[in-house]
Amino acid sequence: MPIIITGAKGTIGRVLRNLGSAITPVDLPEIDARNPKDLAEVFPGHDAVVHLAWNTATENWRSGQIDTDNILMAYNVYETALETGIPRVIMASSVHTDRFLSWKGEEPMSPLRIPMPTSPYGASKVFVEALGRYYAEHRGLQVVCIRFGGVTPQNTITQEMLREEPILPRVWLSHQDCVSLVDACLRAEYIPHNFVVVYGVSNNPHKLHDIANPFGWSPKDSSRQFTSN
Repeated sequence: MPIIITGAKGTIGRVLRNLGSAITPVDLPEIDARNPKDLAEVFPGHDAVVHLAWNTATENWRSGQIDTDNILMAYNVYETALETGIPRVIMASSVHTDRFLSWKGEEPMSPLRIPMPTSPYGASKVFVEALGRYYAEHRGLQVVCIRFGGVTPQNTITQEMLREEPILPRVWLSHQDCVSLVDACLRAEYIPHNFVVVYGVSNNPHKLHDIANPFGWSPKDSSRQFTSN
């Protein structure tokens, strides 16, 4: 299955190089997702696109800022997928679309809830999901939005990370689980109603998110090894 990965030089992009597919990695400076002509040159001949490209230097969950280029890139990916005959888009969303930092519910957070973003970054991800819902409902595109948890470059959680982000062990996503989740989304025979939102977190102790999904995906790893509790 030939697939495109945008933002292939980022943390998740590098992890997904381990997918068992024919991958075309694209990223700056060679391909700029803000320019639909660039995308139109590389999209033809692929079965799916995994869109990860995002300017995290400006817009991230800590910055309090929005970079409209991030929205533009998502729009360009949806449009170019349609124009070039790519039927399925896997869109990178985030756990920051909903208020997990203050979640006190008795049950895990469902991806079916009305999202309450934790930040402007989270609100941008909600918009990207809503845009995908439009393309699924009205344009026939198959869209899966993965609300990724914490994917760390070295696949570990260090004491320094814990000091900066104590909740990380509850939202951590291992490299193996990240690859298997995306692979399940790509290989599914169909996407229910053309649109699915799924949480991407490992089987962590005290996890906050409901990882139910229609793809048969089940995480194998846990952050327990990095915590004393």
